[in-house]
Amino acid sequence: MFNWALFATLLAVVVIMLGAWTRLVHAGLGCPDWPGCYGFLTVPQSESSIAIANARFPDTPVDVEKGWPEMIHRYAAGTLGLVVFGLAAYAVRHRKLGVPVKLPLFIAGFIVLQGAFGMWTVTLKLWPQVVAMHLLGGFTTLSLLALLTLRLRHPKPKPQTAGAVLQGFRPWLYGGLLLVVMQIALGAWTAANYAAVACTDLPTCQGQWWPEGMDFRHGFDVTQQVGPNYLGGQLTADGRVAIHMTHRVGAMVVLGYFTVLLALMWRQRQAYGLTQAIALVALALGAQILLGLANVILNIPLAIAVAHNAMGAGLLLTVVHLIWRYHRLPELNTASATHTTTINREVTA
Repeated sequence: MFNWALFATLLAVVVIMLGAWTRLVHAGLGCPDWPGCYGFLTVPQSESSIAIANARFPDTPVDVEKGWPEMIHRYAAGTLGLVVFGLAAYAVRHRKLGVPVKLPLFIAGFIVLQGAFGMWTVTLKLWPQVVAMHLLGGFTTLSLLALLTLRLRHPKPKPQTAGAVLQGFRPWLYGGLLLVVMQIALGAWTAANYAAVACTDLPTCQGQWWPEGMDFRHGFDVTQQVGPNYLGGQLTADGRVAIHMTHRVGAMVVLGYFTVLLALMWRQRQAYGLTQAIALVALALGAQILLGLANVILNIPLAIAVAHNAMGAGLLLTVVHLIWRYHRLPELNTASATHTTTINREVTA
């Protein structure tokens, strides 16, 4: 079960990258229907199939080059769904052996919701709210699968090490996780509204540190009506600049927050044994910032843009891994137990 959970986690990373690739090559509506493509299981390519497809959808003529990225993404997502359902079935069947059951079942239910968002992404013609939620759902699925993998790889700790707490760092670690999730949400909203190219210079935007006329009201309007085709975006330039600048500010907040937090934790790494986990977060954060800068400087090259999405997932996973490792620290419980024993002895005396 661990091997399959690990495979599902890696496949989820691939699905996220394929989703980014599909969006970046403007193939989100490469197939105007769902789950097939113009009513076929694959992208129509023969002259007769293309003629049938064009007759079915006269407003969206077949574009084979855009149809394949969309269908490859769907095939990968469908495969991931089957693996997740298999994990859930295995967990239920072997629940008496002590394997996790609730988490696999929750992931299976969530993957159904994620599939619905994938359908709505197409049927609602890339409505930004749905696109952003679909992307966030992909990151959520990945995080849940990673947690399942960790639980299977490291069974529940022994009684004397159970109930570990994060002590003083606990709220700050969860605060950092919240910041990363919010930044990913901003990135999803930036991508859904095609705002990544709104600023093409650094460190300023359009030659200004804080561009004039930014339209935050429309940029973050979540009441946009459903109906028009949002391929390429419908926002004005001022609205997209507002989104882009907010994403930049969010990146600086995340960078500053984790620089301080990781520095404080690094000073106590030997006592806690978290050297590797802390280093992984620092490496992922540094790589993500560099990829974000490269995106702007090089004008959103496809490979770097896809890598930026993948590293966003990597940063989220490293933070989740750090929190997981901290929860399982035997030293914290040992110290707590020693302290409690000492107090009990003093009280007894």
